Amino acid sequence: MHPPEVRLPDADHFARRARRLEALAERVAPLGDFLRFMAQLAHAQQVALERTPPSWQPGPEAFALALEHGMPPLNVQALRDDIGVGAELDGLLDALELHVSEAQRTLLDTLRQLSREQVDRLADDVLAGEAGEAHLRGLMPLVAAALQVAWLRLARTLPQAPARPSDEVRTLCPGCGSPPLASVIESDPRYNGVRYLQCGLCATQWYLERSICSVCEQSGKLDYLSLAQESDGAVPLPAQAEACGDCSSYLKIFPRELDVDAEPLADDLASLALDLLLGEEERYRRSGFNPLLIVEG
Repeated sequence: MHPPEVRLPDADHFARRARRLEALAERVAPLGDFLRFMAQLAHAQQVALERTPPSWQPGPEAFALALEHGMPPLNVQALRDDIGVGAELDGLLDALELHVSEAQRTLLDTLRQLSREQVDRLADDVLAGEAGEAHLRGLMPLVAAALQVAWLRLARTLPQAPARPSDEVRTLCPGCGSPPLASVIESDPRYNGVRYLQCGLCATQWYLERSICSVCEQSGKLDYLSLAQESDGAVPLPAQAEACGDCSSYLKIFPRELDVDAEPLADDLASLALDLLLGEEERYRRSGFNPLLIVEG
């Protein structure tokens, strides 16, 4: 059985992510509060996805030409002006409002007080992978979460999965053209050992051969780095860094044979210690694009 080359996100994508984040919060105690908040945010994303009307409704043939010619139908630059970020954000904040602490509610109130132009600037910074202005940086993950809802909803409207990208763009998302968040190695008997890259924005997954760099596509200088097991015998996270000596970049990879419940975005957040370790060594730069993780340059 040939595994699908491109997989669109499921309708319960955010709910499954929330459950994974809750489980990881118990396993990674130093990040427990952070991961629990991210779980609340993912729950709110699921509610917003199901209950908030879309800010833009594409016509039935809106994506036909892009799909026919192998172009990302949900291209970020092409659709950015069509997505009403403020409306998407309002729906997300309404879903999140009742489930946060007083300190976090202050964050939500601050976001609601911003002008539409300020929200749009924050969204542009998120999509460009920029750190934004320091005094507004703490608001950016919430804006990013709203963008994820908008683009995942659009991915769910596609009449079919886009074709696997080829040539110089095969390491970019075939759905929206974004760089990958991370990759996952499947353990399902139907697709055992298959590597999928996952988009951090629209959650589309696409096949890429194993043991080649997802940035420069070289294979001669790859190394796989992970955190050592804790002294208390705790089960380590499945996170590995596929580090490339040719382009000095790394992308996280999550083998589901080590943890069948691994979810790329959730596990990326839970394994920030691996990013810190690699950052201290200054040998490799992170290539993964996680919109919820605002990285200063």
